[in-house]
Amino acid sequence: MSTPALIPMIEQLIAAPSVSSISPQWDQSNEQVIQHLADWCRAAGFRVEVLPIPGHTSKFNLVASAGSGPGGLVLSGHTDTVPYDEQRWQSDPFRLVERDNRLYGLGTSDMKAFFALVLEAVREIDLNRLKHPLTLLATADEESNMCGAQALLETHRRLGRYAVIGEPTGLRPVRMHKGIGMEVIRLHGRSGHSSNPALGVSALEGMYRVIGAILAWRDELQARHKNPLFEVEVPTLNLGHIHGGDNPNRICASCELQIDLRPLPGMVLQDLHDELARRLERLMEGSGLHLEIITPFPGIPSLETAADSEIVRTAERLTGHSAGSVAFGTEGPYLQQLGMETLILGPGDIDQAHQPNEFIGLERIQPMLNLLQGLIRHFCL
Repeated sequence: MSTPALIPMIEQLIAAPSVSSISPQWDQSNEQVIQHLADWCRAAGFRVEVLPIPGHTSKFNLVASAGSGPGGLVLSGHTDTVPYDEQRWQSDPFRLVERDNRLYGLGTSDMKAFFALVLEAVREIDLNRLKHPLTLLATADEESNMCGAQALLETHRRLGRYAVIGEPTGLRPVRMHKGIGMEVIRLHGRSGHSSNPALGVSALEGMYRVIGAILAWRDELQARHKNPLFEVEVPTLNLGHIHGGDNPNRICASCELQIDLRPLPGMVLQDLHDELARRLERLMEGSGLHLEIITPFPGIPSLETAADSEIVRTAERLTGHSAGSVAFGTEGPYLQQLGMETLILGPGDIDQAHQPNEFIGLERIQPMLNLLQGLIRHFCL
């Protein structure tokens, strides 16, 4: 078996549904994508491992490696996509369509096409000549719960010294991103007839105080933490969802607020959770309200790779651009925890990610192939 040509590879990856979602009605297996990659990697001369993810049925990681020794380069990406609204697409999301010098399809930009580009890039490289290992890493569920990256972290494997994640960055290297944390705050009071406030304890009125305290905390965080290398130079905190009560003439017995927090590098998610909990616990003392703070998922740490790292300097030389920062999260922090100096660099655009009619421009293909070959030659040959 030989590796298919580039466009047919992208076509087959797009045609293999692999939506991941915290909503069971949307969530799908990524097995078909992993199987395509496993077959093509074996044909290209890689040693291939398909790793089931414990506790997640029909979810898999793939580790394909060539060469041996110290150092080495890992080219990494996630195999899943976000859910889609078919009514807003001009074509079938699972059929690759070329139009207006673009390739349209779910996952073209974010980020299935990256895997095909890696395999196309190594087509001209003799893997038997590698002086340092080259590894292709494909993970599950980056778009939902990060179970693929978490499972990889739990193996404590040494995969390489340097890593490039092919998330959509418009061919510009990225060495920093913010983290992502979410908290659910619940207040439980006591219902009663609205004609007499003494009959109940209003969770809705308590949440009014909670919101005031959270917004004051946000102001403090933004005064304490700034990084001008980010477009939004301060940590952000968004009040995303609130629900409480059931009728105008009943005292509200329970209320829930959901928030999103985007910390800068250097800010630790667990520390922020603990600080918020202490503030709200003090606020609710003697209120008659019961406070719950729930973290719905472990969060994504922020990423910072040193400006003088070899992977950063090499990517800057190859692209002609200084390494920057982005607001979205990636699997980079998990690869860092496995001992890799990690960079984000891919051919797609974040403006296309998670959008109807997602596409990648054909003009991005050859520059990305040149970048990949340059990185492989520098770090593996």
